[in-house]
Amino acid sequence: MTIHPTMTKGNAAVPWKYDQQIASNPNNCSKVIELLLDQLSAGDWSGKDTFGIHMAMEEAIMNAICHGNQRCETKHVHIEIEISDESFYARISDQGEGFKLEDVPDPTAIENLEKTSGRGVRLIQHFIDVVKYNENGNSVELKKMKSSD
Repeated sequence: MTIHPTMTKGNAAVPWKYDQQIASNPNNCSKVIELLLDQLSAGDWSGKDTFGIHMAMEEAIMNAICHGNQRCETKHVHIEIEISDESFYARISDQGEGFKLEDVPDPTAIENLEKTSGRGVRLIQHFIDVVKYNENGNSVELKKMKSSD
């Protein structure tokens, strides 16, 4: 595990970086989220920003574990995170075959309202400023600017 805690150099903060591969076990998601929340708190991110990043990251990591890698613990999810004073960035990549964003059913369509899954992609898009999937659909980049409130 590579973790670089936030340090200061003069007046400019050095970003916190995390770069790790985790086995595709849902329990590993909570460990990453705990580290992430600690860093957001240390960086004085607002409750609204922290909530949104938490939701989006949990969805993205769990999608990679459950849908991408089919919970196969011999497959890994690669997680990269960088938090600065102004922004949050993450890339979550799995070893699955990927998906096409346009093939994801609209969770607000009447026929999908009572389904217990299928809202993760929409949640991520709601809480994060920039969401970009790679061509294969097995890697997503998330970018969010820190709110000024």
